[in-house]
Amino acid sequence: MTATAGSSPALPTPSYPMERTCPYAMPAGYGPLREHRPLSRVSLYDGRSVWLVSGSDVGRALILDPRISCDTAHPSFPSLTESMASRQMPGLPLIGVDDPLHARQRRWISSAFGIRRIAALRPAIERTAARLVDAMLAAGDRADLVRAYAMPLASDTTFALLGMPHRDRPHVDALITRLLSPVDEEDGRTPEELLAQLLDYLKRLLTDRQRAPGDDLIDDLVAAHRPLTPQDLDTLAMTCVVLMSGGNETTSTTLSTAVLALLDHPAQLDRLRRDPSLMPGAVEELLRISSVTDALPRVAVEDIDIAGHTIEAGDGVLFSTMLMNRDPDVWDSPDTFDVHRRTGRHVAFGFGIHQCVGQNLARAEMDIALTTLLHRIPTIRLDVPSHQVRSVAVHVQLGGVAELPVTW
Repeated sequence: MTATAGSSPALPTPSYPMERTCPYAMPAGYGPLREHRPLSRVSLYDGRSVWLVSGSDVGRALILDPRISCDTAHPSFPSLTESMASRQMPGLPLIGVDDPLHARQRRWISSAFGIRRIAALRPAIERTAARLVDAMLAAGDRADLVRAYAMPLASDTTFALLGMPHRDRPHVDALITRLLSPVDEEDGRTPEELLAQLLDYLKRLLTDRQRAPGDDLIDDLVAAHRPLTPQDLDTLAMTCVVLMSGGNETTSTTLSTAVLALLDHPAQLDRLRRDPSLMPGAVEELLRISSVTDALPRVAVEDIDIAGHTIEAGDGVLFSTMLMNRDPDVWDSPDTFDVHRRTGRHVAFGFGIHQCVGQNLARAEMDIALTTLLHRIPTIRLDVPSHQVRSVAVHVQLGGVAELPVTW
């Protein structure tokens, strides 16, 4: 990696990733990286030095550059932590491949995330949100909002979209949650065993849908490949795992983090309560400010000259959505949470061809979940001081809330 003449002075190479002391705030070490934008070098757990992209405009340009690859099978593809390196699977559908394979896989599922499908799901999401609030109110005057509301809402919605039978959902939910959590020695199952169990179940379900098709996402996958070969079953089962990982874990963590940010900003919360029409814009601002899935890993497959630097072929590149979403060249007072802000340029869902295919569904879930919660429990507040809210850092994401104790 080289810097060309005229580039800004190099920073000492800081270690990365950095710990979030607040689930939605920038780590302290991000300040110098933002000052040095749009590109810096950071050092990973194994001592490897990679590029960190922090500038919005340069980040968007690089994400669209075909010389930047998502291919997790590339020998130089970066892993942020040792845990991620041990779990990294080459060629993951949708998120670990490049075009043209990525485009073909995305076509399999794109119709399921269209506006009409999402609109059809909204009544079911609203019923689920209402049912979960009913259960919280019936149980007393306090709850862990992550387990009582955010997680079951996200998983129920994802399973409904996929078309997973109701009777199987608790078992599958337990498997996917265990798989995405730190290793539990008491559980006794390795991540490989958990994944194998989940894939076996999904292959059986996909095979059954050949004989008795419906009109859900799993049926769309089967219809695109009928008759299914063993290789098709492997790929489609893993595609379902990828969709469940994003739909369950990331959405529930984002929702919980959004509630924490609202409760931490009573003036903004009051504005939202007085004017519910602000909710769609508030959802975008909450997505921008929290940036739960922060560092998007990529690898350069050719040399790229950009912003006074040369990114060489084989260099790892991390796109910090949090820093891009707080670029002062794009947003005034970027660290300020403001429900009136226009935030159309945030990259909380990524950008370009690999941006989250489920973003419209995630927005609908956030809108419905927050609207229902604030309407039904208007006195909701934190049950512990904000600084005691425990963060989470499972291997698919870098930020978020592990538990959110609330009372009313």
